Amino acid sequence: MTITNVKIYTMEDRIIERGYIEIRDGLIERLGPMMEFIETHDSELLDAGGMIAFPGFIDAHTHLGMWEDSLNFEGDDGNEDTDPSTPQIRAIDAVNAMDRGFIEALEVGITTVATGPGSANPIGGQVLVMKTFGHRVDDMVVREPCAIKFAFGENPKNVYHGKNQMPATRMATAALIRESLLKTRDYIAAKEKAKEDDERVDFDFKCASLVPLLNGEIDAHMHAHRADDIFTAVRIAKEFSFSPTIIHCTEGHLIKDELSGLDIKAICGPVLCGRSKPELKELSFKTPGELAKAGMIVAITTDHPASPINLLPFCAAMAVKAGMDKIDAIKAITINAAKILGLNDKIGSLKEGKEADIVIYDSDPLEKIGANAAYVISSGKIVAGDRA
Repeated sequence: MTITNVKIYTMEDRIIERGYIEIRDGLIERLGPMMEFIETHDSELLDAGGMIAFPGFIDAHTHLGMWEDSLNFEGDDGNEDTDPSTPQIRAIDAVNAMDRGFIEALEVGITTVATGPGSANPIGGQVLVMKTFGHRVDDMVVREPCAIKFAFGENPKNVYHGKNQMPATRMATAALIRESLLKTRDYIAAKEKAKEDDERVDFDFKCASLVPLLNGEIDAHMHAHRADDIFTAVRIAKEFSFSPTIIHCTEGHLIKDELSGLDIKAICGPVLCGRSKPELKELSFKTPGELAKAGMIVAITTDHPASPINLLPFCAAMAVKAGMDKIDAIKAITINAAKILGLNDKIGSLKEGKEADIVIYDSDPLEKIGANAAYVISSGKIVAGDRA
């Protein structure tokens, strides 16, 4: 398939005002200005008539399919709040890919999401990156696991204080995380020594699940709203030599100067929600823009179901209204989200050789609230859209 007569936001530092995108075997084979287009006889033409193409949108932090639509406890599979440290649990075993949220994501051009455990536990479990098109989660996996979920601040305190169990303080939350990471470091050393000595070490499921993090193979997604909790997350990451992604980063704009010199990334949001707890008193659409101006890699999230996932383009538009550069806002739901998830070599921009995940809008969704996704393309196939 070849898309013609389309304005292309490549997110590779260029905008093609009137161009084409040639797709073959699920990948982008060629793209460029229409003046360079050469028609081939084995390619179906889709004339976009001046519409706008973006890379398929990415929500880098959700619980999609884990808190299911229209259900209560029966569909609540996001927090195993019977143990404060559960790195061994996997989002892939909880996601219901038939949840209506996946269809609603596709309808606005979200082709990829990260979904994972909630923030009841200091160590919550393993995050999954998946496509939004499909019915069977195993066929939709992009990266699994992508990260280990950690949580600081109010949520673990509230959950376990109510159980009269540790952690009931921020100190205890940090201590539990450190304890697990220290045990894992010792587990790695013991395994290496045992290999040299031709011996064996008893398998530890929790430690084994944290080994890829300490070996630099996966990332840490660290839930933190308040400035002090953000700094605690950064402190622990530094102690164990990994680079954290701060999820929410609600007070990040208050400490942007301090954060700008650190090797961290931020996924900001949700903002389309009430200030329902003390940690959210500084909630603002200004945060992603302020952090982007400070030089950080920033993504924007709905944190579905905290905000419905189909509001992701609107969240980016509201960030622009609050002062974020428009290109930075588009990056926050495309290439920056892909970078944070370790997938920018495959998705997040429109470039030869990358997966053909594309959304074509009839008008600019960051400028017009009534903009519609005319065509949504996932891995080279049209899977949704008003004109599909």
